[in-house]
Amino acid sequence: MSVEHPVQSHSIVDVLEKVLDKGVVIAGDIRVGLADVELLSIKIRLIIASVDKAKEIGMDWWENDPYLSSKALEKDTQALQEENDELRKRLEQLENKLDDSNRWIAKENNK
Repeated sequence: MSVEHPVQSHSIVDVLEKVLDKGVVIAGDIRVGLADVELLSIKIRLIIASVDKAKEIGMDWWENDPYLSSKALEKDTQALQEENDELRKRLEQLENKLDDSNRWIAKENNK
């Protein structure tokens, strides 16, 4: 007489789906020391989750990184253009003040 045990089989796809749906956090610290003197300390934090789950918990850094998002690149480019325009206006104002000062000095020297 043989005893049968129920076997629950999970494919890698099922496991991956659960991991991405719920998310997994792996955390660790590495410390290297010599004679009670800490020389190096590394903190490792890794989260594995779906994009939806990451957004749900407040992680959306890739949306604001110009290297990863064309929208962020456009926003970054627009901000740089605005800063450039402002700097050009300030430079023009300074050049105008300098021209006015030079004209005044030349006028005073011609008297």
